[in-house]
Amino acid sequence: MSQAARRPALQHRVMGAILEGAATVFAAQGERASMGAVAEASGVARATLYRYFPNRESLVAELGEVAVTRGHAALAAARVDEVAPLEGVRRAVRALIEIGDPFVAVARSRRGDDGGEFERRLSAPLQELFERGQELGEIRVDIPSAWLTESLVGLIVSVLGAKPALGREDTIAHVNGLFLDGAVARSPHR
Repeated sequence: MSQAARRPALQHRVMGAILEGAATVFAAQGERASMGAVAEASGVARATLYRYFPNRESLVAELGEVAVTRGHAALAAARVDEVAPLEGVRRAVRALIEIGDPFVAVARSRRGDDGGEFERRLSAPLQELFERGQELGEIRVDIPSAWLTESLVGLIVSVLGAKPALGREDTIAHVNGLFLDGAVARSPHR
C-alpha cells in the first residue's frame, strides 16, 4: 500500500479516536468538558485535535451526526415499528444503550438547540412507537407520547452515567423494567 493510500486510513482512525474520546468526555463532563480533556482522552495532541476540528462546535456537530446516524441505524435494525409496542420499547432500549457515550453526549447537548436531527431520526420513531402502543391499549394514554419519549431518553441517559455501572444486559433489563412498569396500561382491577 502506498503512503498516499495509507494517509486517508490513518486520518479516518485518528478522527474515530477523537470522536470516541469526545463522546466519553462529553458524556462524563457535559458542558464543562474542555478540548484539552478531549485531546487527552483521544490520545492525540491538542494541535492534532484542532487540525481535525477547528473549534468545539465543529466537534460537537460531527459527534452529533455520528451518534444520530448510529442511533437511527440501530432503531431501524431493531425494527421497532414492526413488532408489538412493548417489544418495540424493549428493542429501542437495547439499541440506544448499545450506542453508549455518543448517545448520552448528544442527548444532553440537544437541550440548548432545536435538536432537529436528533428529534427527527431518534425521538420521532420512539414517539410513533408510543402512539401506536396507546392506540392498541398497551401503553398508558394518560401520559402524552412526547413525555414518554423524553422520559425514556432521560432514563437511558441518566442510567448510562450512573455509578456503579452495571453490565450491558443488566442495564438493559433494569431500564426496561423501570420504564415499562410505569408505562404499561393500567387495568381497572389493579
